[in-house]
Amino acid sequence: MRSPTDLAEKLARQWQQAALRERRLLDGEGWPLELAIGKPTGRQMAESISEVRRHVARWREVTVGEVVWEAIRFRAAAEAVELPVAWRLRSPSEWIAATGDAAIKQEYRRLERLVVGSDERFHRLLVVRRHLHAGKPEAEVSQATQLAGQLTPGCAAGAPLRALALAGIDSKFFERHRRLVTALLDVRFDGAASELGLEGFLGALDERDHWLLLADLDGGLLPFRQLRVRDKELAETPLPAANILVVENEQSLHQLPQTPQTIAILGAGLNLAWLAAPWLAERRLAYWGDIDSWGLTMLARARRHQGAITPLLIGEDLFECYKQSAVTEPHPADATPPQELDDDERVLYRRLLAEERGRLEQEFIPTGRVDEAVTAWACNTAAGAGRAL
Repeated sequence: MRSPTDLAEKLARQWQQAALRERRLLDGEGWPLELAIGKPTGRQMAESISEVRRHVARWREVTVGEVVWEAIRFRAAAEAVELPVAWRLRSPSEWIAATGDAAIKQEYRRLERLVVGSDERFHRLLVVRRHLHAGKPEAEVSQATQLAGQLTPGCAAGAPLRALALAGIDSKFFERHRRLVTALLDVRFDGAASELGLEGFLGALDERDHWLLLADLDGGLLPFRQLRVRDKELAETPLPAANILVVENEQSLHQLPQTPQTIAILGAGLNLAWLAAPWLAERRLAYWGDIDSWGLTMLARARRHQGAITPLLIGEDLFECYKQSAVTEPHPADATPPQELDDDERVLYRRLLAEERGRLEQEFIPTGRVDEAVTAWACNTAAGAGRAL
């Protein structure tokens, strides 16, 4: 026989289960909820009748939901005995009340207010990933949902996040709620905010330390074949190479060939402000990224700082050659091509936006093709070879 306290503890444990919480609060599944109380055995009726009476009395005191009673016959009793057999709860509010847990009741009321006051698209995240906003002031969580509804890709236009004045936030808001805002934006933009980083996605100046991977493709220019350095230090420290190859993703390191007088800088993503370093104007520069709207946007940003940078393996011919490996771009960049792109690149940009699968990732370019393009650029054997290859 289960007491009201036993089942209340079970209901409280269920509240902590994200998937179950989601189904009951958002999907409306499992209602009414019926929990079995259990019945006394014949031996209990014969030897512990006082215990059974206390059990029945406790259930008669329950006022939440509906206690289901049933008349049951026992050998030890002359008449059928009416006993509680199930506890039926008809709604989420009854579930929470039945736990008898003050903290859960408070959290439920808070969550209810947040859901009512936010965009429906954010409800699932607020309910399922409550750790993102647990312990945060309710008013600020509500502000975060409003802010996430107003932010768009590139809207910071190069300003730092603290300078954004939306939804009544203060200058420290992003610092306090970075994870929550990023997760909310991921809901709207299919994970793009996490993939590109909050600053990269919003086009904001990244004031944090950003570590970049340096790969010595020559083999004798750096003390190690690979190093990690902060972008700020890289901007201040000239590298001992004639050629600098900027690569969007670190995962493409294995595709790069051994190349004389060349250092590759990988993993910058949209954080390309370090390219404005004066010493880079004295190097031969190339950029290689994914063939998608974001890859071309990064090329445009690189060109904003170093106008003579050469695009490698970014062209319509290459996309056409390997488009069978292309995938859908979860959330494309701006609908208008960046002004730093040339005419051919703008045509490609618009085509990629129109394609159902408009994203050809670096990893799907054959290593031999990469080897050919990088070597041709580094050795300067053919003008514009990088784009054609």
